[in-house]
Amino acid sequence: MNYPPIDSYAFLSDTHTAALVADDGAVEWFCVPHFAGDAVFARLLDRRVGGFLELSVAGGGRPARRYLPDTLVLESRWVTPGGTAVVHDFLAVAPGDEAQPLRADKILVRRVTVEQGTIRLSARVVPRVGYGAREVAWEQAGGRWRATGTDLWIGSDLPGEMTGAQLRFEAELAAGTTVALLVGYDDDADAVDPDELLARTCRTWQEWSARSDYTGFGADAVRHSALVLRGLAFDETGALIAAPTTSLPEEIGGVRNWDYRYAWHRDAALLLLALFRLGHAEEGRRYLHFLLSVCTGDLLTPLVDILGGTADEEELDHLEGYAGSRPVRIGNEAAEQVQFDTYGHVLDAALVYQELTGDLTDDQWALLRKHVDVMADRWHEPDHGIWEIRGPRQHYVNAKVMTWVCLDRGVRLAELLDDRTAEVERWRTARDAVHAEVLERGFDPQVGSFVMTYGSTELDASLLRIPLVGFLPGDDPRMLATIDRLRQELEIGPGLLQRYRADDGLPGKEGAFLLCSFELVSALVLGGRRDEARKVFDQLVGYAGPLGLYAEQLAAYGTALGNYPQAFTHLALIEAALNLDDAGDREALHAWAARGGL
Repeated sequence: MNYPPIDSYAFLSDTHTAALVADDGAVEWFCVPHFAGDAVFARLLDRRVGGFLELSVAGGGRPARRYLPDTLVLESRWVTPGGTAVVHDFLAVAPGDEAQPLRADKILVRRVTVEQGTIRLSARVVPRVGYGAREVAWEQAGGRWRATGTDLWIGSDLPGEMTGAQLRFEAELAAGTTVALLVGYDDDADAVDPDELLARTCRTWQEWSARSDYTGFGADAVRHSALVLRGLAFDETGALIAAPTTSLPEEIGGVRNWDYRYAWHRDAALLLLALFRLGHAEEGRRYLHFLLSVCTGDLLTPLVDILGGTADEEELDHLEGYAGSRPVRIGNEAAEQVQFDTYGHVLDAALVYQELTGDLTDDQWALLRKHVDVMADRWHEPDHGIWEIRGPRQHYVNAKVMTWVCLDRGVRLAELLDDRTAEVERWRTARDAVHAEVLERGFDPQVGSFVMTYGSTELDASLLRIPLVGFLPGDDPRMLATIDRLRQELEIGPGLLQRYRADDGLPGKEGAFLLCSFELVSALVLGGRRDEARKVFDQLVGYAGPLGLYAEQLAAYGTALGNYPQAFTHLALIEAALNLDDAGDREALHAWAARGGL
């Protein structure tokens, strides 16, 4: 009942849904009809009842794997005493149009070519609906096997047989033979020739990647991370999900298991900056439009689903969880929290967008003004904080800093848009008051650093964003002292920072939070400590999984933890690399946007 390491899974995406492929060739996570749908293959979370799609070559052991260059097409090479076979696994995708730049074919393809000798190929398809709760029945119609209770269908040129809820395919194949197994998740999906699907999918991803002309520091890791981010962006709306999985644990056997198939507004500006800076302005515009479309209410929620709504949190008692980590949750209760940092992220993104495009409309500015007004009125209130601790509201320093960002960006947008109304002066007054209060109450001279909440001495790695959003210069002595104390008290391995060690009301503890670890790199660069930053960056790159993917967290002993692959980790990697490449006295991406993208 062993579980593969989290970061050993390959990530496939067609920008509509995702699949995770274990290192033995089994698809163990696949949600339909989209990222946030039912996991019909869920063996990732339960080896007993989770559905799966196994594919293996007799005598081949585990294959050597890689992504084809600048794609999310997985190539696996199986070598046996009798022959060699190459498998290409991918979710088929094609070029779209202006409204939807990439188009999902809604077919998972497993294409097998025998290069030499003879091999024995076998495959088992065992989907279960309701996240593994119920078996399916199969029926043959129109040259396909169709599963009951879902739109899943199977097509193959291999002979198949049905045994209860299981479909099985076996064949002995000689050199020069190519066969394929197609798993469609939309009844209207066309079963196009697998060779054509492979060529088109590779071409589509490579043409997308080629838009970026970035050749600076860490270029290979940056390009790969950008591809992962694109794979996590929903084709219909442009929403970026935090990860395609739910309930991968922050502690093996623990209860810190959450559903990350949602779009968080934290780091909205960073995502927008990365997309534009790497040549993907079209996706940047789509994301900004989605962001503003879900910010129309009087109060902002910290997260939404891929269609702009929310879902109640519930526990799935029939699943044992990854490596026995219960509970398994779907939905996310954090959507109900009050997180004032959200306002700062939204306004920062809007300012970046206006600096780069000048395209904000009067209606969009009217909407944004309402949110700046909210923070001008409520900045003195406590909230739940960026880390969604499920306890009473407190005065989190990061939340205050991001409130300052909201007010500061509101003022700067008003200046760009020539808005001279009386409210703007009120925003300036509130902005200056927040700044002064954070310096007075958020920095503890006795411990020599900024702290997590007013009146505490606890640390919080989100304090690393203070210079990244321009609240203080990176070489301010208070900020440099905070970096040193964070490393002394929260570092659990070389370059690996935990978020905090304060009591959050949950049993157990989590690993190092990789977003914060990469933000340490950026903060060190802004603090004038580039050599130290470069060393940490190199250490963090060495922690990547075998396919260059990162989970949310990492244990001190190197085990990947949390949902996977994690968008914010890859986003922070891009930010760190670009800051190292620039190594100026300002955060590189914001400075680039302020110059209008020059």
